[in-house]
Amino acid sequence: MPQDTTGTGGSAPGAPRPGPPLGPRPLPDLGHLDGIGIQPVKPAKPRKPIGRRILGWLFKGALAFVLVSVGMVTLYRFVPPPFTLTMMGDIFTGHGVTKKWVPLSRIDADMARAAIAAEDSSFCSHSGFDYDSIAAAMLRNAQGGKVLRGGSTISQQTAKNVFLWQGGGYFRKALEAWFTVLIETIWGKRRIMEVYLNVAETGIGTYGAEAGARRYFKKGAGNLTRAEAARIAAVLPLPKKRAATAPKGFTRRYGNSIAARIGVVQRDGLDACVR
Repeated sequence: MPQDTTGTGGSAPGAPRPGPPLGPRPLPDLGHLDGIGIQPVKPAKPRKPIGRRILGWLFKGALAFVLVSVGMVTLYRFVPPPFTLTMMGDIFTGHGVTKKWVPLSRIDADMARAAIAAEDSSFCSHSGFDYDSIAAAMLRNAQGGKVLRGGSTISQQTAKNVFLWQGGGYFRKALEAWFTVLIETIWGKRRIMEVYLNVAETGIGTYGAEAGARRYFKKGAGNLTRAEAARIAAVLPLPKKRAATAPKGFTRRYGNSIAARIGVVQRDGLDACVR
C-alpha cells in the first residue's frame, strides 16, 4: 500500500491547509482616539413653570427699562434732547418742526418767571409734584363731569414732553411720574426749566421760547419784554389753538394776568431756583 508523502494527514492534493486554532483575539489599540470619545448623554433639565418664566421675562424687561431710562436722563443732563415724539407727530401731519436750542442764560429771566406764574407757582419748592394742585384739579374735574384742567407741574410737563407722548391714560401717567422723579433727582430745577423752555410747544410746529419769540415777535428769547414773555406763556396750554400775536378773548386776558403775576414771582423769590 503506497505511503502518504504529502504530510497533510490524508488530505487530498490541492486542498487548503487548516489555519491556526481559533482563540481570543487582542483588542485593537485605540489610544489615538483618546479625547474624542462619545460623551455620556446628560438628562434634559426640567422646564420652569410658565408662570415663573413670565415673571422672569417681566423682571428682565423692567430692569432693562430702568437702566435705559436712567441712562437717557443722565445723558440729557448734559446734552440737549434732539427730538421728541410730539415733534415727530407734527412731521407726520405735515406741519414741520421749527426749534432752536438756547441755554437758559440767554433767555430773558421774565420768560422763566412767566412760565412759573402761568404753569407752576410752586416750581422751586416742590419735589416734582404739587399735591395740593393735583387734589384741587381732581376736585374741579369731578365737579365738572369731565377733565377741565390738570395739575401737572413744570417738571411733569417736561418729563412728558421729552420722554413720552401727549394724551392721557394711567399708563402714561405712571411713566410720567417715573421720569419726573428721575429728572428732579438727576437734573435739578435749573436744568428742568432750561429743557422746558426749549422743548415746550409754543405754536403749531414751533418748539421752545427762542422759536416762539422769533415766530411771534421777530426777536430772540433774550430780548423779550415782560408782556411778550407773558403772551408766549399764555399759549403754552393750547399751542395749536392760541397765538401770541394780537391775542383775543381769553388768551389776551390770560396773558395780561400772567404779566401782572410776573412781578409777584420776582418779588417773592418764586424763581430763586433758576436764577
